[in-house]
This record gives sequence, structure tokens and C-alpha cells, in this order.
Amino acid sequence: MHYSQFLHLIDIFGTAAFAIAGAFSAMERRLDPFGVLIIAFVTAIGGGTLRDILVGNLPVSWLNNSTAIIVIMSSALATMFFGTYLKHLQTALFLFDALGIGLFTIIGLEIAVQKEFSAIVCVALGTMSACFGGVLRDVLLNKVPLIFRREIYALACIAGGTAYYFLRRSALDEDVSKILCIGLIFLIRWLAVRYKLVLPRFYKQPELNG
Repeated sequence: MHYSQFLHLIDIFGTAAFAIAGAFSAMERRLDPFGVLIIAFVTAIGGGTLRDILVGNLPVSWLNNSTAIIVIMSSALATMFFGTYLKHLQTALFLFDALGIGLFTIIGLEIAVQKEFSAIVCVALGTMSACFGGVLRDVLLNKVPLIFRREIYALACIAGGTAYYFLRRSALDEDVSKILCIGLIFLIRWLAVRYKLVLPRFYKQPELNG
């Protein structure tokens, strides 16, 4: 399989994983079917939409991507009708989610590079592309965003995005650089979940009264 085809598959499965995660979150809040669809869309394309608006990349990318719209709608509907079965696929969904954030980080970073932003801004926009759909989802569902509470999520995107920013300036093939950095982001996410790694907290835990 050619590298570009592999990246396209990651795009599709990553988008589906994001949409399914959003749909599950909406169903936990007992939203109606329309609400579930909206939250699925926000989770899957919210980060990219916000990025495109900030950099003036209009119309936003998903408006011209019928495949993404179909994938999101299909994933949301499948979650509503077959959610019980999809819950048994948590490992696969995590795999696609982790690969997806890797690819979406790189897509966002490339758009920022084309706009000739600084390295810090490029990495920030790449991270936003991958993470802020989940942030918007949690805000709409009146929850503190997950990436602000416990999981090493954005940090993985920052590490992979930084690596890609410098690798793309090397002689290494561009597609190979993308896959290496997606692999780095996936590895960090897997290690964080596998070993329950979290960022340090700079406040005291409340004392338990015995």
C-alpha cells in the first residue's frame, strides 16, 4: 500500500473514531438524535474548523469534503443503533483515535507552515486541529475538557508536531516523515494510557476526613 493511501485510511478511521467518541458522550448526557449528530460533528471537525477560521482558510476544509461528512454521519448513526456492540471495540477505537490525532496534527501544522507562521504557532495550530474538537464537545456537554484534567493527549500532539516541523526540513521523504511522527504521537498516547501516565498537578489533593 502506498504511503498516501495509508494516510487516507488513517484520515477516514480517525474521523470515524472521533465521531463515535462524540456520539457516546452525547448519549451519556441523554441528548436526542439531533443532539448526538451535532456533538459527533463537533468532535470530528471542530478542531479543524477553528483552525481554518483563525488562519482565514475559508471555506473551512470539511465543507468541500463529502467523504468526511458521510463518515461522521454514518459513525454517529451506527453509534446510536449499535452502540452496545461498538463498546466491545474499544481497543480498535483507541487505535484509530490515536492515529487520527497524529494525522490531524500534521494536517494542521502543514496549513500553518503554508501561512509562514513561526514554529511555535505551527505546532500550536497542529495541536488545536487534533484536540479542540474534543474540547468543544466537552464544553457543549457542560464538562471540564478531558485534556485539561488527566490524560496526556495534547502533549503527544505537541511532541509529534515539533518532530514533524523539523523533519520536514530534512532530506527525509515527506510521507515517511508524516508516518514517523504519527507513530510517535501514537506511541506517547499508548504509553500514557498503558501506564496511566499523567502530568503533575501543582495543587494539593483535598484531605480525606476519616
